[in-house]
Amino acid sequence: MSKTILTIDDSASIRQMVSMTLTAAGMEVIEAANGAEGYDKAIANPIHAVLTDLNMPVLNGIEFVRKYRQHPASKGIPVILLTTESDDELKRQAKEAGATGWIVKPFKQDQLLAIIKKVTGV
Repeated sequence: MSKTILTIDDSASIRQMVSMTLTAAGMEVIEAANGAEGYDKAIANPIHAVLTDLNMPVLNGIEFVRKYRQHPASKGIPVILLTTESDDELKRQAKEAGATGWIVKPFKQDQLLAIIKKVTGV
């Protein structure tokens, strides 16, 4: 059974790059352009992990994690922030909100795949 990954990013090119990387590895990808759209898709679809940007309109990555973690559907689902930010304070806030990990952009495709495979148990 293939894994379904939700990718949330306001940059269409980043969503496309993440999607191409994961689909080439046999995974299914659901895309969302902001945290609010991502939240709706996260609770409406069976997913195995979430990759979310931090800086987005409507609902940012940390706000998304906080909101998602309040929903029963988020139980056991890893959430990785994929962002240009590398500030330790932001990382601490994300972890407190319930994020599983943090990848700094630009990312290497093999690094992204390795992390997704690790957190989804592929």
